[in-house]
Amino acid sequence: SDTEPHKIVCGAKNFTVGDRVMVALPGAILPGDFKIKKSKLRGEPSEGMLCSAKELQVGLDGEGILVLDKNLSLGTPLNEVFSDDDIVLSLEITPNRVDVLSHLGVARELAARFGLKVNYPEVVASTKNPIQKEPLLKAISVNAPDVCPHYTAFSIRGVKVGPSPDWLKNALESIGLRSINNIVDVTNYVLYETGQPLHAFDASKIRGQKLEIRQAIEGESITTLDTVDRKLDSSMVVIADAERPLVIAGIMGSVDAEVDSSTTDIVLETAYFEARSIRATSRSLGLSTDSSYRFERGIDPQGLLYASLRAVDLIQLVAGGKVSGDRNEVGLEPSTQNSIEFYPERVRRFIGFEVDNATLCEVLESLDFVVSKYTEANGTDRWEVSVPSYRCDLIREVDLIEEFVRLYGTENIPESEVNARGIASTDNRAYSVSRSVANYLTGQNFNEAFLYSLRDPNETNVLFGSDALKQLTLDNPLQSDQSHLRSSLLPGLLDTLKLNNSRGTAATRFFERGHVFQANQNTVTELITFGFVIAGSSQNRAWKKRESADFYTARTLCENILELSGLPGAKLNFEPKTNSSLWQGGQSGVAGDLERMGFQSSAGLLNVATLRDLWNLDFPVIAGVVEIKPECFLRRAKRARYSAFSNQPSSTKDIALIVDESI
Repeated sequence: SDTEPHKIVCGAKNFTVGDRVMVALPGAILPGDFKIKKSKLRGEPSEGMLCSAKELQVGLDGEGILVLDKNLSLGTPLNEVFSDDDIVLSLEITPNRVDVLSHLGVARELAARFGLKVNYPEVVASTKNPIQKEPLLKAISVNAPDVCPHYTAFSIRGVKVGPSPDWLKNALESIGLRSINNIVDVTNYVLYETGQPLHAFDASKIRGQKLEIRQAIEGESITTLDTVDRKLDSSMVVIADAERPLVIAGIMGSVDAEVDSSTTDIVLETAYFEARSIRATSRSLGLSTDSSYRFERGIDPQGLLYASLRAVDLIQLVAGGKVSGDRNEVGLEPSTQNSIEFYPERVRRFIGFEVDNATLCEVLESLDFVVSKYTEANGTDRWEVSVPSYRCDLIREVDLIEEFVRLYGTENIPESEVNARGIASTDNRAYSVSRSVANYLTGQNFNEAFLYSLRDPNETNVLFGSDALKQLTLDNPLQSDQSHLRSSLLPGLLDTLKLNNSRGTAATRFFERGHVFQANQNTVTELITFGFVIAGSSQNRAWKKRESADFYTARTLCENILELSGLPGAKLNFEPKTNSSLWQGGQSGVAGDLERMGFQSSAGLLNVATLRDLWNLDFPVIAGVVEIKPECFLRRAKRARYSAFSNQPSSTKDIALIVDESI
């Protein structure tokens, strides 16, 4: 029974006689569905396991077993030692809500939602009576005020660096952070509590007792805390001492001034960095941190002092030390917009349902907005709503309307009919033509594809040349393989064809309708386009074998698409294509002229080598493309007339011709 002694073999060495430890007996199931059984370890029977914090998922330490408070009585269940009183919320925050990337920010949201008050941690640190007159720094200079308009630093002497107390370590580990030491842990704790990034320097490692916020020197390098040597350029901002950079501003510090077990004096910095600069540097270096994630979205410009004093409080609590000298400060808090005009009647028209002024005001004030009410000469209510500095995302009246609806609750919006006027065929002929072409191609046994309009740069260069590579690139692509506007519908359709072929589906005919962009002598032309592809080999086991598609199949389809577009398709002559990386020379043609006629059509066999190299397709593909300038749809279209079917039965005759061998 469990009251009898159990013999357990354990390889850890971090405990001694009398320690309280967590034991999992045979039959216990640990996180990860790991079941404990009787076993033999090193030749000895083992009836259970002594557990580490990592194995129990109550911490990150997996090196030794978990040693508990000696006052705990033997046999206490795990769930009593680690109760579920501490609740961890897993939140997904939209990019505009940087204020909610902190515990206080979430508390403000919950307080507004449930009509409660936020209990801010009390700050007792003061810089009025420092232990010495002199701070640890002789000078701070900011040579990049456009990037760093406000910089502050506290000097703290006599700290004792070591492991964090359990409450601090557990708090950080509960949100997935690793405990480092008490000083660094406090900066991370305050970062998550207030949303303000902080950084602690070992004061003895700051050469010349000077900090300078400046542009990096071209080619300058810094070894960041992740032990990676990073090359910097002059677009980036660093915090440097008299000789070398110590921090990539707003992102990560270097190993040269990090706090370690020998540190006794520290400099604690807090700063406001301009979001655009941090965003550009982070992307350029491929380095994203908790600090940069907040800076590049725009932190509270008036939150520096509170976060600094809160961190000083906690450092003195967990590491001792005294503030030395007054706070070093360069620059001023950036100004923030403090009020937005708000018209209650206009809000009611905008949201589409009635709500009284008292409710409007109550919801706004629950978010710590200050509402000042005025009445204009014509009797209209006008409010001036002051928003806190941490809500940098609110700049217009419509932003406040969104805040009201969000807090009021979308579930409380009364039901009503929605009357939405769609785009009628008379608004723009391009829409009705597009619908007609889609109906036609669907009737010709094609499947419609809806694909991305962004393509890979290498593909763009190979198929459409250096002009397209240069002119069709996005300034700020989200993905490296979706960085260029498409010049043709065919690459996307070939992706679809390849996918279906690799899956062995019977789908071998695809079309798409959409816009493409063509680069030509420093201009980019947008074209309304219809494109289709037909696989030369088919997995389809139809009862009747069909003729293979060829140039004439594609040409006929293109002519009919042009006719549906109100353009003269049947009268066009196709000229052979040559020197094309997309089309096969001699087996494909082009008709029309974009510059002279406003439209162009290409049809035939796609380049066999390109299909093999870029798409790994080993079968022929027949394709067709119709490209039309938008202004063509502004012209009056030729009215289509119905032609009756013949009332005579068809007659088939087989004619054999004898011609010269040379033909």
